[in-house]
Amino acid sequence: MTDGPPPPAVDLVIADSAERRRYEATIGGEVAGVLEYMVKRERIALIHTEVSPGHEGQGVAAALARSALDDARRRGLRVIAICPYVQRYLERHPEDGDIVVGRSPT
Repeated sequence: MTDGPPPPAVDLVIADSAERRRYEATIGGEVAGVLEYMVKRERIALIHTEVSPGHEGQGVAAALARSALDDARRRGLRVIAICPYVQRYLERHPEDGDIVVGRSPT
């Protein structure tokens, strides 16, 4: 038995639904989770992560956070981590701290 989170579901797809201002994680065509955001002045605020009860514990939230951070880096945006889950994710992944604003360096 391992102590880490399970690997993401094999058919997990993350897409930016810009018109809804959220990243959507789908598994088998079904929305499994979302990460809501707002972009303003070259910054992206990651506001709220939610995973449907049937998909909890499958790595969906981590995949959403990773995808959002990768997208922010690719787009040259600075990240404001409002979502408590994203804040915890960043604590475990300090390598992303260079694009995060509004928090104390560790």
